[in-house]
Amino acid sequence: MKLSEIQDLIKFVARAGVNEVEIEQKDFKILIKSDYLAKKKSNFKEEPQIIQQQIPAPIPQPVQAVQAPVVTTEVKEAPAVAVDNSESNYITVKSQMIGTFYRSSSPDKPSFVSVGDTIKEGDPICIIEAMKLFNEIESEVSGKVVKVLVEDATPVEFDQPLFLVDPS
Repeated sequence: MKLSEIQDLIKFVARAGVNEVEIEQKDFKILIKSDYLAKKKSNFKEEPQIIQQQIPAPIPQPVQAVQAPVVTTEVKEAPAVAVDNSESNYITVKSQMIGTFYRSSSPDKPSFVSVGDTIKEGDPICIIEAMKLFNEIESEVSGKVVKVLVEDATPVEFDQPLFLVDPS
């Protein structure tokens, strides 16, 4: 039975005032009930029902106050720490986005750069995965890689130092 035939049948049942019609053929069975007509015929008067769905109002979440660091006016002498002045000459290559840092394009491939490698501007130095997109990061400086500051497959923040490069 076609959809248009079923629609015509429903209209016919509504006009004829029949409460129920059932048609069965070899490949389908259809049952049409008209509760509206049955109520009308039995003079059953019912007020229309208004259904209201309550949508809960958003409950404001309490904001946690961040406690400011306590500043003391007492001055303590810091222990002597050997500072390597040569690191001040290095350029820090920082992360350009938030994501997961990878040193190579896949686990079975070699790292893009290692300590001691000479890189030039535009060379790929790592990959940062953000939202299932693998972004190849290119060097913005030329020089020799002195130190890798991040472990492979670890999360990094925006502007987090990744490499130290000696520009000389």
